[in-house]
Amino acid sequence: MVSDGAHTARLSCDGPYTCFSFGSHCIRFRTSRNLRRYLNVKTWDRGYIVVEAEYDGQNGPVEEYIDLVPILENLYLDAEAVLAPIEEVLVA
Repeated sequence: MVSDGAHTARLSCDGPYTCFSFGSHCIRFRTSRNLRRYLNVKTWDRGYIVVEAEYDGQNGPVEEYIDLVPILENLYLDAEAVLAPIEEVLVA
């Protein structure tokens, strides 16, 4: 799929935080302090992300699962409306 930007979100990490950004939004949430970086997104399914990550102390990539729906709902956002336009997620 070719990214046009309008339907693409980005996943990144900064210290103990993950940032899921799309449009003008940047949703930050805590992650492990041992997380070095996200390597690639394997699956995007309307708020559920399967991603490979690199951790301190691990010899290879670790498959991680992120469910954005409860995070968005805890922020009182309509998860379905927010996530609907996103067609792909890339590692920033």
